[in-house]
Amino acid sequence: MDRLAAMEAFVRVLETGSFSEAARQLRVGQPAVSKTIAQIEERLGVKLLLRSTRGLAPTEAGDNFYHRAKRAIEEADEADLAARGAGASLTGRLRVSAAPTFASLHVIPHLPKFLAGHPDLDLEVVLDDRQIDLIEEGIDISLRMGELTDSSLTARRIAQAPRLVIGTPTYFQRAGEPRIPGELIAHECIVYAKGPGRDAWMFRKESSEISVTVRGRLRMSAAEGVRSAVLAGMGLAVASEWMFSRELASGQVKAVLTDWTIAPIDLWAVFPVGRIASAKARAFAAFVEEQLAVSPDALIPGENRS
Repeated sequence: MDRLAAMEAFVRVLETGSFSEAARQLRVGQPAVSKTIAQIEERLGVKLLLRSTRGLAPTEAGDNFYHRAKRAIEEADEADLAARGAGASLTGRLRVSAAPTFASLHVIPHLPKFLAGHPDLDLEVVLDDRQIDLIEEGIDISLRMGELTDSSLTARRIAQAPRLVIGTPTYFQRAGEPRIPGELIAHECIVYAKGPGRDAWMFRKESSEISVTVRGRLRMSAAEGVRSAVLAGMGLAVASEWMFSRELASGQVKAVLTDWTIAPIDLWAVFPVGRIASAKARAFAAFVEEQLAVSPDALIPGENRS
């Protein structure tokens, strides 16, 4: 039995949750995949998968085997790429996680170009506002916004965006425009419950700094909710420029208090702890950074952190 091929079969079964789907991806028959998994379990002398009416789940041994098998496959891919040279096309599977709003606006529209450059690569995008466990979820690279609270993470800052106070012309016609940060107290403010600052919005101007505790009847747990509420004219929000780049350009929304600054927000490419970032993950991070840098609503290129 080819141990590397067997590992790949096991990884595919676990990630797809299906023997038939794994067989389809590997271009072999389902009985061959089932036989391969049985051979691995026989060789190791442990049960790796639990089968039930709800599907497949790894045992503790199976979960440990999965992470090490996936790492072995990635290292083999790295060896192939190194031998073929830097211009070689990427192969296999890349699993990416990102915030839904950011990905929908600034990543997914560019994916056709990335996939066209790597026709043998399969891409799976997990859209989630949560900071999920990369190892547990089998994520190769995560695009995360804001401050990284875990200093042990391996990460590279790939962009930075200004943050603005944003509302619609309709809202401003109804409620007026704030001229100084303190006037925000009299406005309806939409609070992003997971965002930096939340209710306390911090403003700076030259040597002056002021924190305003805003009031609002509406709180959102997802960035897309903030975006929808602002576009519906329900109030003001502090948001990164990328969230409303098109609407700012078209005049559908307007930034106010622009003579004051708010701390910008960072975009990080985060890689699983304890593993060298794969060539696929590094290539994807570089691609996203490049697309943001050349787009009309470009963000500011970033820096390394590990």
